[in-house]
Amino acid sequence: MSSDEPLRIALLAYRGKPHVGGQGVYTRHLAKALVDLGHHVEVLGGQPYPVLDERIPLIELPSLDIYNDHFPLRMPGVWELKNWKDLVEVTAFSVGTFPEPLAFSLRAWDHLRHRQGDFDIVQDNQCLGYGLLLIERQLGLPILGTIHHPITVDRRLEMEAADGWYKRLTLRRWYAFVDMQTQVAQRLKRIITVSENSFKDIVHDHKVKPENMAVVPVGVDIDLFQPLPAVQPIPGRLVTTASADVTMKGLKYLLEAVAKLRTERNDVHLVVIGKRKPGGASDETIKKLGLEDHVEFITGVPEERIIELYSEAELAVVPSLYEGFSLPAIEAMACGVPLVATTGGALPEVVGSDGDTALLVEPGDSEALAAKLRWALAEPDLRNTVGARGRQRIVSRWSWKHTAVKTLEQYRIRLGQD
Repeated sequence: MSSDEPLRIALLAYRGKPHVGGQGVYTRHLAKALVDLGHHVEVLGGQPYPVLDERIPLIELPSLDIYNDHFPLRMPGVWELKNWKDLVEVTAFSVGTFPEPLAFSLRAWDHLRHRQGDFDIVQDNQCLGYGLLLIERQLGLPILGTIHHPITVDRRLEMEAADGWYKRLTLRRWYAFVDMQTQVAQRLKRIITVSENSFKDIVHDHKVKPENMAVVPVGVDIDLFQPLPAVQPIPGRLVTTASADVTMKGLKYLLEAVAKLRTERNDVHLVVIGKRKPGGASDETIKKLGLEDHVEFITGVPEERIIELYSEAELAVVPSLYEGFSLPAIEAMACGVPLVATTGGALPEVVGSDGDTALLVEPGDSEALAAKLRWALAEPDLRNTVGARGRQRIVSRWSWKHTAVKTLEQYRIRLGQD
């Protein structure tokens, strides 16, 4: 196959939440950029299904949807089990582990075994289930793996934050799928990741050979995510994108910082782009700190509204303990909003240096975060300068076309390995 011949690509996305969560955003924009470059892409997806460009077929591979937003952790009824893949999923769930990566990879294999001649290459997006080995070895379809960051990091941070032996036991069982991901990652011939920091962590935690990997940063639509001059920032408004009860996202520390700031100025309030979980850790923290009237969760809105939310904020905040890249960070920066971020994981690599293109603090320190926010809120000239320089950094470095071109280079390398 010549280097300029269009490729037929199967892009696997076991989860594709449209507007919140990196996997859905990555799937949608990478697929579109690849098609813009003249290639054929089909997405094989599980719930929640990704929202795609109209030119891109979505092959729905429905799961039992155990982790749906309305009734999470529900036990499926016997009448719902239609095939052996469903049985695999419910069995894994019954023993306490997260079942979706394994079950989805087997559904993808089952679909592709009837379509071996339809694709030149398969790209997996962070699933890393055993079914990938069947796709590659039994069907002969080359696979390019994508790991945004190793879930071993999530497991470690959740275990460190867990209270009591029983909670640690349940977490250890739930994260048992990570051992499968390590075994699969070690057996794939080519893997891409999104940052140098994730590269190092994957080599360390998954024991993947460095020569089998490459860094392909993700992008942002700079024509969509841009400043809105007609929208004026609301005094005291902060905005963040976070899964409310994922320890790694560090929302707890931002909530504590907001509570500290509200003892000094009563206009400080936080908008969280994400879903509040009643009875969860963040919900309890909000109640304990008396922030019920000062924290608003917004979910299920289109990208245009997300851009407005950024423009309405005086500061965007990424309080994560760790990030493999952080799409919310570069989206906020592309909108010209000054960003306060931690130095967790790849964030300094992504957002740039403190005081220039972003404002940085150590992760897990609500006092330091409150101090940085207090200073930035009091300095409009600083915010304007950092916001403008932040956008310049994004425009000059990251676009989805760049991501697609670099991904295509890795497709060619993988195809040349067989």
